[in-house]
Amino acid sequence: MNANEHKTVLVVRRTRLDELVAKYHTLSQARFYIEHLGADFGDYLRESAAYAAALQAVVQALEARGRYQIVDRALVPNFVFGADDIVVALGQDGMVANTMKYLDGQPLIGVNPEPARWDGLLLPFAPADLAALLGDVAANRRPTRAVTLAEARLSDGQVLRAANDLFIGPRSHTSALYDIALGDRQESQSSSGLIVATGLGSSAWIKSIVTGSMGIARAVRGASTDFDYQPFAWDAPRLDFAVREPFPSRSSTAELVYGQVTAGQPLTLRSRMPDHGVIFSDGMEADYLQFTAGMQATIGLSDRQGCLVV
Repeated sequence: MNANEHKTVLVVRRTRLDELVAKYHTLSQARFYIEHLGADFGDYLRESAAYAAALQAVVQALEARGRYQIVDRALVPNFVFGADDIVVALGQDGMVANTMKYLDGQPLIGVNPEPARWDGLLLPFAPADLAALLGDVAANRRPTRAVTLAEARLSDGQVLRAANDLFIGPRSHTSALYDIALGDRQESQSSSGLIVATGLGSSAWIKSIVTGSMGIARAVRGASTDFDYQPFAWDAPRLDFAVREPFPSRSSTAELVYGQVTAGQPLTLRSRMPDHGVIFSDGMEADYLQFTAGMQATIGLSDRQGCLVV
């Protein structure tokens, strides 16, 4: 395919101000609500203006290049990306991850709309970079980083992937009940759920879980052993899992609470939750799979990989 024939898909999001106006119907009502709480409404205006300016610059670059389509992040789960599409995400790190898990190897460009506000580990580019960048990506002249994706596959055929991590557990603050198996180890557990992290997500939620658990253990036992959970490579062929707050009882044990998932050793879970079990990925609770009693989930490495332009 000619480099100029690639379609670009731009993924955008609503700002906090957009969300407030949608909720309270008018800008003045949104202002009243925020200022009534004592917050700075000007910060909402500044963020929205910065995003609008970034969006305008990005669209100008896309118009100069050729075919493009704009998709709201809320529609990404049901959007059909073309095999040769170039995908641009204009937003925060979380939006890049939540876009990546729905791709199948298409190059993904993270653009930071406001570097002064967002650190942007996955947002190495500014809107002004895009015009030159698109041509390089289309011609395969730009380096990329491969990202291992996690995958939850249910016994009814449903599949959910994650760029950062999967959460398996209760929909609310109740106990998760399930049978867990890894290799030749298996047990019944009651917990507040478990996290399965990729290399990309290994510096996030799972690190806080492990660090907190070790800190509690040191405080309770008075142990002086230091432990620093080390994140692993984004393309590592493994996943790490950690069980949150496992509760040992007559009907549940708490031995298989941390481990690694590989291509040859998936993690298997069977739900014992009547109606409140869920699986969601990358912090997006609205986009979840029901995981209720009798359903089995196989957690492993996806055969797809993320492809982040750097």
